[in-house]
Amino acid sequence: MAVPVAPRVADCVALVTGANRGIGKGFVEELLDGGAKRVYAAARSAESLEPLVALDPDRVTPLVVDVTRIDLILAAARRATDVTLLINNAGISGAAGQRRLIGSPNLDDSRLVMDTNFWGQLEMCRAFAFQLGENGGGAIVNILSVGALFVLPEFGSYSASKWAARAMGVAVRAELYGQGTWVANVYPAGVESDMSKNTPGPKLTARDHAREVLAALADGQEEIFPGDAGVKFRDVIARDAATFERQVRERFLSDPLG
Repeated sequence: MAVPVAPRVADCVALVTGANRGIGKGFVEELLDGGAKRVYAAARSAESLEPLVALDPDRVTPLVVDVTRIDLILAAARRATDVTLLINNAGISGAAGQRRLIGSPNLDDSRLVMDTNFWGQLEMCRAFAFQLGENGGGAIVNILSVGALFVLPEFGSYSASKWAARAMGVAVRAELYGQGTWVANVYPAGVESDMSKNTPGPKLTARDHAREVLAALADGQEEIFPGDAGVKFRDVIARDAATFERQVRERFLSDPLG
């Protein structure tokens, strides 16, 4: 049995989903600066990846991947056989007005959120698990959210998908332990991106977020809370989860429109 070893950036071969902007773009840039041998930058549009390829055409390889399409995931796995670090970043928050579990007009958008944030991450893990083992174990990094620790009712579908992905990461960590694959869950609280542009409070830059996550990986962390806000949420919930949930519920009741 191969015991997982904390991954390092230098000379790794990484694949980043949702790489064309925000958190994903920050990872690509930090991986290149950290000495990655190759970075597969994956997104739904090849055109959107052109600026990343231009950063280093010799080391950045574009891949068209929609994580809700298993055919594209499997095609990426067949092409990127040398991957040693998979960063599962692609995700969506859901459409405005359709994120509540009871109050939305239907569950169509909730299903898309779950397909992307949970099933999509799991399919990526499944597609690359074997070759990670063949390549020495490697690592999987699942980008979640502090929304995997508590629920904002106005973002019910998003939190449900992230809670599910959190459990998935723990299960995959156990399943792949014997082949030496390191599996980390990451819980951002505020990072500069299109998804968070309308949310209040201070935010990490995407580069700072990536830098903190990669450093935590090298330090041997499996549950990673980048930034002061993420640590604050973690500690408050750990002290008294029931009180925290009640406070969130009371805030929602006093301002149901959010």
